[in-house]
Amino acid sequence: MFKRILVPTDASEFSRRALKAAIDLAQTVKAEIELLHVSYTPQAFWGYTISYGITVTQDQLDQSGELALEATLTGIDSSTVVIKKKIESGHPVTVILDEIKNEGIDLVIMGSHGYGPITGSVLGSVSQRVLQRANCPVLIIK
Repeated sequence: MFKRILVPTDASEFSRRALKAAIDLAQTVKAEIELLHVSYTPQAFWGYTISYGITVTQDQLDQSGELALEATLTGIDSSTVVIKKKIESGHPVTVILDEIKNEGIDLVIMGSHGYGPITGSVLGSVSQRVLQRANCPVLIIK
Protein backbone atom coordinates (compact mmCIF):
# COMPACT_ATOMS: atom_id res chain seq x y z
CA MET A 1 0.00 0.00 0.00
CA PHE A 2 2.06 2.97 1.26
CA LYS A 3 5.78 2.36 1.76
CA ARG A 4 7.12 5.94 1.67
CA ILE A 5 5.22 8.86 3.20
CA LEU A 6 6.39 12.43 2.64
CA VAL A 7 5.65 15.01 5.33
CA PRO A 8 6.70 18.54 4.32
CA THR A 9 7.18 20.81 7.32
CA ASP A 10 7.45 24.51 8.05
CA ALA A 11 7.64 23.84 11.82
CA SER A 12 4.06 25.07 12.33
CA GLU A 13 1.49 23.35 14.50
CA PHE A 14 -0.22 22.28 11.27
CA SER A 15 2.94 20.43 10.19
CA ARG A 16 3.21 18.79 13.60
CA ARG A 17 -0.37 17.50 13.27
CA ALA A 18 0.48 16.12 9.84
CA LEU A 19 3.53 14.34 11.26
CA LYS A 20 1.46 12.79 14.06
CA ALA A 21 -1.05 11.48 11.49
CA ALA A 22 1.81 10.15 9.34
CA ILE A 23 3.34 8.32 12.30
CA ASP A 24 0.00 6.69 13.14
CA LEU A 25 -0.44 5.54 9.56
CA ALA A 26 3.19 4.48 9.14
CA GLN A 27 2.93 2.26 12.23
CA THR A 28 -0.13 0.55 10.77
CA VAL A 29 1.23 -0.06 7.26
CA LYS A 30 4.94 -0.36 8.18
CA ALA A 31 5.95 2.64 6.08
CA GLU A 32 8.95 4.96 6.21
CA ILE A 33 8.47 8.71 6.67
CA GLU A 34 10.48 11.39 4.96
CA LEU A 35 10.29 14.66 6.89
CA LEU A 36 11.15 17.44 4.45
CA HIS A 37 11.85 21.10 5.05
CA VAL A 38 12.30 23.35 2.04
CA SER A 39 14.49 26.35 2.76
CA TYR A 40 14.45 29.29 0.42
CA THR A 41 17.48 30.30 -1.56
CA PRO A 42 18.96 33.64 -0.45
CA GLN A 43 17.53 35.29 -3.57
CA ALA A 44 14.02 33.97 -2.90
CA PHE A 45 14.34 34.92 0.77
CA TRP A 46 14.79 38.57 -0.20
CA GLY A 47 12.41 38.42 -3.16
CA TYR A 48 15.15 39.30 -5.65
CA THR A 49 15.34 42.84 -4.31
CA ILE A 50 18.12 44.90 -2.86
CA SER A 51 18.82 43.69 0.65
CA TYR A 52 20.42 46.96 1.81
CA GLY A 53 23.72 45.26 2.58
CA ILE A 54 22.18 42.51 4.71
CA THR A 55 23.39 39.11 3.63
CA VAL A 56 21.82 35.78 4.40
CA THR A 57 23.88 32.78 3.33
CA GLN A 58 22.56 29.43 2.20
CA ASP A 59 24.24 27.89 5.26
CA GLN A 60 22.21 30.16 7.54
CA LEU A 61 18.99 29.21 5.75
CA ASP A 62 19.92 25.51 5.99
CA GLN A 63 20.59 25.91 9.72
CA SER A 64 17.12 27.35 10.16
CA GLY A 65 15.88 24.30 8.25
CA GLU A 66 17.57 22.02 10.79
CA LEU A 67 15.84 23.96 13.56
CA ALA A 68 12.50 23.58 11.76
CA LEU A 69 12.94 19.80 11.56
CA GLU A 70 13.83 19.59 15.24
CA ALA A 71 10.92 21.87 16.22
CA THR A 72 8.53 19.65 14.27
CA LEU A 73 9.81 16.51 16.04
CA THR A 74 9.94 18.00 19.54
CA GLY A 75 7.61 16.17 21.92
CA ILE A 76 6.44 13.63 19.33
CA ASP A 77 7.25 9.96 19.92
CA SER A 78 8.72 8.77 16.65
CA SER A 79 10.62 5.78 17.99
CA THR A 80 8.31 3.23 16.37
CA VAL A 81 8.87 4.36 12.76
CA VAL A 82 11.80 5.23 10.52
CA ILE A 83 11.97 8.97 9.86
CA LYS A 84 14.43 10.27 7.31
CA LYS A 85 15.06 14.02 7.71
CA LYS A 86 15.86 16.05 4.64
CA ILE A 87 16.45 19.73 3.81
CA GLU A 88 16.24 21.02 0.25
CA SER A 89 16.46 24.53 -1.15
CA GLY A 90 14.07 26.11 -3.61
CA HIS A 91 10.40 26.86 -4.03
CA PRO A 92 8.36 24.58 -1.71
CA VAL A 93 5.83 23.37 -4.31
CA THR A 94 8.50 22.57 -6.90
CA VAL A 95 10.75 20.78 -4.41
CA ILE A 96 7.87 18.74 -2.95
CA LEU A 97 6.70 17.66 -6.43
CA ASP A 98 10.28 16.74 -7.42
CA GLU A 99 10.66 14.76 -4.21
CA ILE A 100 7.46 12.81 -4.95
CA LYS A 101 8.70 11.93 -8.42
CA ASN A 102 12.37 11.23 -7.64
CA GLU A 103 12.08 9.44 -4.29
CA GLY A 104 9.19 7.07 -4.99
CA ILE A 105 6.79 8.71 -2.57
CA ASP A 106 3.45 6.85 -2.23
CA LEU A 107 1.60 9.38 -0.07
CA VAL A 108 2.01 13.00 1.01
CA ILE A 109 0.61 14.10 4.36
CA MET A 110 0.81 17.82 4.93
CA GLY A 111 -0.72 20.46 7.11
CA SER A 112 -2.85 23.29 5.87
CA HIS A 113 -3.03 26.74 7.39
CA GLY A 114 -6.64 26.89 6.18
CA TYR A 115 -6.50 30.20 4.33
CA GLY A 116 -9.37 29.24 2.02
CA PRO A 117 -9.58 29.51 -1.76
CA ILE A 118 -9.41 33.31 -2.09
CA THR A 119 -6.78 34.11 0.53
CA GLY A 120 -4.87 30.94 -0.39
CA SER A 121 -4.65 31.99 -4.01
CA VAL A 122 -3.39 35.44 -3.01
CA LEU A 123 -0.92 34.22 -0.39
CA GLY A 124 0.06 31.11 -2.37
CA SER A 125 -1.09 27.97 -0.61
CA VAL A 126 1.55 25.26 -0.92
CA SER A 127 -0.88 22.52 0.11
CA GLN A 128 -3.42 23.53 -2.54
CA ARG A 129 -0.82 23.51 -5.30
CA VAL A 130 0.67 20.18 -4.24
CA LEU A 131 -2.81 18.67 -4.05
CA GLN A 132 -3.56 19.81 -7.61
CA ARG A 133 -0.28 18.67 -9.17
CA ALA A 134 0.89 15.58 -7.26
CA ASN A 135 0.77 12.22 -8.98
CA CYS A 136 0.16 10.37 -5.71
CA PRO A 137 -2.49 10.67 -2.98
CA VAL A 138 -2.24 13.77 -0.79
CA LEU A 139 -3.78 13.93 2.67
CA ILE A 140 -4.32 17.44 4.01
CA ILE A 141 -4.49 17.77 7.81
CA LYS A 142 -6.20 20.88 9.21
